[in-house]
Amino acid sequence: MSSIPATSATQAKDRLYGQLASSLGRLNRSISTTADLCEQLQVDLQAMRTFAGLDAAKFIAIASQLNQEAEGDASATSVGDDSR
Repeated sequence: MSSIPATSATQAKDRLYGQLASSLGRLNRSISTTADLCEQLQVDLQAMRTFAGLDAAKFIAIASQLNQEAEGDASATSVGDDSR
């Protein structure tokens, strides 16, 4: 009778090791997926930095152009006022 509990314990141990192996396999896949997502996040963040830099450069260029036009309009108006 002592062999029956040992066999049952061995079967339970084998079953638990199988469950552990399955859980570790799922964990490994999840970690791999997380690593892939982190890598993609880095690529996306770099793209956002590039986009933000380009957008800021466009904004500065347009603001500079508008300021030059506003200064030109102001000087033209003041020249017109002086001629009166």
